[in-house]
Amino acid sequence: MSSSVTYTATLEIKRETVEYLLVLLAARRTQRGTRAGTRALGPFKQAVLVLRWFLDGTRVRQLATDNAISRSTAYDYLHEGIDALAADAPDLATALAEAKAWGAGHLNLDGTVIRTDRISTPGPNSADLWWSGKHKHHGGNVQVLSDPDGFPLWTSDVRPGREHDTTCAKAAEGLVEALEQAATETGLLTLTDLGYENLSPAIRTPVKKPKNAELTEEQKAYNQVIRGVHAVAERANSLLKTTFKALRRVSLDPWRIGAIVAAAFVILRLEHGRYLTEDHNPS
Repeated sequence: MSSSVTYTATLEIKRETVEYLLVLLAARRTQRGTRAGTRALGPFKQAVLVLRWFLDGTRVRQLATDNAISRSTAYDYLHEGIDALAADAPDLATALAEAKAWGAGHLNLDGTVIRTDRISTPGPNSADLWWSGKHKHHGGNVQVLSDPDGFPLWTSDVRPGREHDTTCAKAAEGLVEALEQAATETGLLTLTDLGYENLSPAIRTPVKKPKNAELTEEQKAYNQVIRGVHAVAERANSLLKTTFKALRRVSLDPWRIGAIVAAAFVILRLEHGRYLTEDHNPS
């Protein structure tokens, strides 16, 4: 007699989101010329596999067992789903256009470090590449641009956790230039914390307390306003990490974190019905 126990579970997600990913996966199979009946799982079951990993952080070994496939096949299906979703994320130009069309009064920029399993990789000056001295754990830094309500608009590719937010923002291709253009053409300024000090005139940060001196009352009031308004931006990172257990600790290649966050962002947009346009409708 088998000692295993079978149970039924429900995935807390809109069926429309599953069907959206299903269409993306089916389209990739068509593009590759995959013949019908040659895959162990159909697009629907593959979509459920991918979303279980994102939402519940289900181990790949368990996903393989539940679908009667090998672990390597489960990894292949997972990575394929990540890539399909990430490719559907809006680029920076689209994100800024959406913010402008919505009438955003400002933008928020904040970095988040996605924890990864302990991994020792030599970096510059023999430093541990993925170790974040600020957060005291290994991880990858992703820059998140959000609207005034703290909902994500765009996410960058990943940078090693040892790098500061300013370095990561500079490394995000076209980010600083795009924010400066938005500020010049539309007056749309970007609020950040002190981690981005002196990065760009298009970015507003609190005033840093000078050495051996005190801030003026005007500077204190300015800082209170900037920090109060920008504090809402933390909701963007919180939304991603609380919605998706997979983002609380990534056990895949840390260089995949950027694509993973972008894929999670697309799911979040679908679930909240935010800024979706015909350009992002796979059907």
